[in-house]
Amino acid sequence: MSATLSKASVSVFASPSSWIESDALDQCHQVAALDGMVHVAAMPDLHPGKGAPIGAAMSSRVLYPLLVGSDIGCGIAVFPIRIKRPAPERLATRFPDLDKPLDPDDELLQDQEIPMGYGEQLATVGRGNHFVELARVRTVHDEAHAERLGLRAKDLVLIVHSGSRGLGERILRAHTEEHGAGPAADVDAYLTAHDAAVRWGSLNRRLMAARVARALGAPAEEPIVDECHNSVTLVDGRYLHRKGAANGDGRDVLVAGTRGTASYLVAAHAGADANYSVAHGAGRKMSRSDALVRGKAKHTVEELRRTPVGSYVVCGDRQLLFEEAPTAYKKIERVIDDLVEHKLATPVVSTLPVVTYKVADKGGRR
Repeated sequence: MSATLSKASVSVFASPSSWIESDALDQCHQVAALDGMVHVAAMPDLHPGKGAPIGAAMSSRVLYPLLVGSDIGCGIAVFPIRIKRPAPERLATRFPDLDKPLDPDDELLQDQEIPMGYGEQLATVGRGNHFVELARVRTVHDEAHAERLGLRAKDLVLIVHSGSRGLGERILRAHTEEHGAGPAADVDAYLTAHDAAVRWGSLNRRLMAARVARALGAPAEEPIVDECHNSVTLVDGRYLHRKGAANGDGRDVLVAGTRGTASYLVAAHAGADANYSVAHGAGRKMSRSDALVRGKAKHTVEELRRTPVGSYVVCGDRQLLFEEAPTAYKKIERVIDDLVEHKLATPVVSTLPVVTYKVADKGGRR
């Protein structure tokens, strides 16, 4: 469905039965009314964000840092991992503390070029919806494509979702303190910093995967997928801002579900009408405050730490457990169906969580 009420065109790639908040649609039209905007493509995981919708790809003749947000370079990477006898409860106790940065002398940092020299939070996951997950391939939907990626049913993978941490925040703050929500005054300077944050986010995901593999006694592997979903690039002579939307131009993308549901690795083939983008996850259907209130009325902490699919959640922050409960998110299958129906992507494999790491549990609950 499309709308032409704003200066720029707005297209929503979701079926009428999909959950799309009116506030998120309003934000799309507010963005479309900005000077220089050309087209806003809203993904099926669309939901309201701070100053701009999350789950949208927005093309413009003007670069707006706020449309990328503070977590520049945030994305999801998928790594193969080989573990003998992967018992979820035992493995959950062996995850490293990913809130604590690596020691500067750690072998994983040797010969690493750290973008902008920002080593303060390197190899840490952060809060919010970020996570590191040991998952198992549940279903292979496209055998030939899965084989090219080296994936088979029952294989284990590490899924790492994080970004540029304080570096991205620092870059956005430097802009907003002077220019607020306005366009970048020095496009080249912003893009130089932005590109460094994107590289930092990718390095961060790789280092976390290596930390987890080492802790679980597995060799470190190169990622088979690593796509960021908060970025701006030049496409067709325009600035394409993605906020919670992944590059869908012939890429493989992991569309994350929740810690209690499946995720889907898809082959993306989105065109210009979708701003060459696809969804990055299930998308919230409850605010954090609503999820906290409703979750406490429905669930106990222990219920949220052991999911219906038999996986374990490592999370020492009780409030975050409720805020990030699976019920706070849309159904991932509906999001994937919308991508397929709109010819934006094709499923390759689906995965189910075994252990999901959110925040270190220093209380030793087990």
